[in-house]
Amino acid sequence: MTFVTDRPGHDRRYAIDSRRIEEELGWRPAHSFEQGLRQTVAWYLEHRNWCEEVTRDRYDGRRLGLGWN
Repeated sequence: MTFVTDRPGHDRRYAIDSRRIEEELGWRPAHSFEQGLRQTVAWYLEHRNWCEEVTRDRYDGRRLGLGWN
């Protein structure tokens, strides 16, 4: 692991090893990572009003992870 100073909060990762669920339950993702990411971004772009509503008075647009209170 290499710690970086320009991306606070990114030194911790939440890696998932899905081999066990695949082997024991036969689960497989319905979409590739790339497909899921595209669909997720498209959803947010199509629902900008919702995004603005849920972030209003909660997020001021500043970069997260810098320790601001």
